[in-house]
Amino acid sequence: MRTTLDASNLRLKDVQRLLKFSESLNDSITSLLSLESLLEFEIQEVELISHIFREYYADGKISEGQIKFLFLAPLMKLAGFYQPNIKIILEENVAEISVEDEDTNIKGRMDILAVNKFQEKTINTPFWILVIESKNSSINALEGLPQLLTYAYTSLEPQTSVWGLTTNGMDYQFVYMQQGNPPIYQLLPKLDITRATSAIELLQVLKAICQL
Repeated sequence: MRTTLDASNLRLKDVQRLLKFSESLNDSITSLLSLESLLEFEIQEVELISHIFREYYADGKISEGQIKFLFLAPLMKLAGFYQPNIKIILEENVAEISVEDEDTNIKGRMDILAVNKFQEKTINTPFWILVIESKNSSINALEGLPQLLTYAYTSLEPQTSVWGLTTNGMDYQFVYMQQGNPPIYQLLPKLDITRATSAIELLQVLKAICQL
């Protein structure tokens, strides 16, 4: 009898066993992306987002919904994701993943997905730019990694790589996932929106991914 698993209940070792993902640590974001200097108004906007986060965080736990609306949405707009050739999808069901050796299916629902609409016109499957998993502020950002890897797994069939981000509003963990046998995911240095230099780099990374 075939078993169906919910991606939200998977541990990292489950994902590594079922989907054969191999982990690699990369200490240099610039080895994968070219980061450009920000304009003064962009720096000011990032500082404002950082200030708002600290104010909310001081009041207690920040929910996933608030993190998406108050922090991720403004950051993505600043980074250039709100344009005609990019489609932002929210709360999207993942195509069910079949794990033949385990007689298992995995299903789930991703938080935010950005796809390239222009490339969607020329190929059957939309090109994934960035997939995001958000957690509330009381949970470690890395807790979203198993879900993120699971959601991105199917995108690695028609494309060679995809970027992922898991966040709790304060910490932003970028993940670069690549086709392979086994597929590989690279964990990049974690960025913290409450620290000025790190917050600036966060926006630089998002802009660089958007421009790929």
